[in-house]
Amino acid sequence: MGICLPCLGGQADDYSNQPSPETRRQNQAEAAEKRKQEIESRGVKDPEGLKRKQLRKEEIEKKAERNTGGTGEGLRWQVG
Repeated sequence: MGICLPCLGGQADDYSNQPSPETRRQNQAEAAEKRKQEIESRGVKDPEGLKRKQLRKEEIEKKAERNTGGTGEGLRWQVG
């Protein structure tokens, strides 16, 4: 009936070599950002061109919103 503890089996050295919690958080955040960028660019030949298109689309939407007064109503047709 033995008890397995990390300090008895020489595994204590493994625990002391781990990075600090702050360093781990930073590394995890960097890895998450890298994965996000890879997912966004998957299947896209020109990621910068895609970003430019998205910005242009947003600008056009903003202009259209300003032209309608921001209410989203647009033109009204009267019947009759």
